[in-house]
Amino acid sequence: MVKNDPVTEVPAYCMVCGKKRVGEELRCKSCGSPFEIRTGFHYRENIEDNFPYIKNMISLGESETPIFHGDDFDLKLDYMLPTFSYKDRGSRILISHIADIRDSYGITRISEDSSGNAGASIAAYGSAAGLAVDIYVPETVAGRKFSQIQAYGANVIKVKGSREDVQSAAERSESFYASHVLRPEFRDGIRTLAYEIYRQYDRMPRNIYIPVSAGTLLLGLYSGLRHLMESGEIAEMPAIVAVQTEAVSPLCAKINGLNYDPDNKLSSIADALVSRKPVLLQKMYQVISEYGRCMTVSDDEIIEARNRLAKKGFLVEYSSATVYAAFRKKPQENSLLVLTGSGLKNDS
Repeated sequence: MVKNDPVTEVPAYCMVCGKKRVGEELRCKSCGSPFEIRTGFHYRENIEDNFPYIKNMISLGESETPIFHGDDFDLKLDYMLPTFSYKDRGSRILISHIADIRDSYGITRISEDSSGNAGASIAAYGSAAGLAVDIYVPETVAGRKFSQIQAYGANVIKVKGSREDVQSAAERSESFYASHVLRPEFRDGIRTLAYEIYRQYDRMPRNIYIPVSAGTLLLGLYSGLRHLMESGEIAEMPAIVAVQTEAVSPLCAKINGLNYDPDNKLSSIADALVSRKPVLLQKMYQVISEYGRCMTVSDDEIIEARNRLAKKGFLVEYSSATVYAAFRKKPQENSLLVLTGSGLKNDS
């Protein structure tokens, strides 16, 4: 715990109509859209001070993740966080906020739907905050990420049906729904990635490659970069290169004007990039249309990229290797590739 200031109201507004959020609303009552948090202050050197609405910051000993400077590209080793994925950036802020309001809302138990990195991260930070955690997962779930969720002491509920059925079950539960997609505090926590990149470079990289699925990483990174621009800390926005798999590519299809069937039943070895109908798609589209581009990679390209990274000393999960696969297809000078998850999480 690092702060003792009074709890400040979260400055959250509808990302479509701009209506201010009331309490802990998940969706805008006027238009049904998700909320986003707005920064109305200058960037602060102490990164935690950029979240003034947090009273007591939950910590698992996070540190600034390193950057490897290579000859042709740089790597941001964001899998070197407490639960071995970038999701800890969002979980820390979301769970800290929930812990701050728990007495006011009578929160003792939280729920989340995820069989992967988000589920593990929410389980770990929720446990650290003294909250009971229910993680809703597909009935067929198995593997190392599932075992990691259980290891943190979460109560795991298996749900029959589609991924949407799993989300509905978590949202309908009697627990406080700590959605990493819909809760704006989670996306807001990922601003720290932009701040760290800014602090680690004398001059910002021209291109930042990130894997994209539900959009939390993309929108969180963009929010942090925008805050730095509005504060006069950087002069221009780096190009954000959003990378998706050929099997699950709703953003790339929309950006590049291609046909896409979200019910195509195709799968990919990149098992963390599975959002076929992301609720944040329109906002993602707006960001990439203005500040970046979108690329898709095949499973063969992902596997080769993952193996090449491992031989360089960087063992990442297949979903993280997508950024290197995309870079190899079309190399760009002055590029930073964000590696989001550890390869120890993969089952093979």
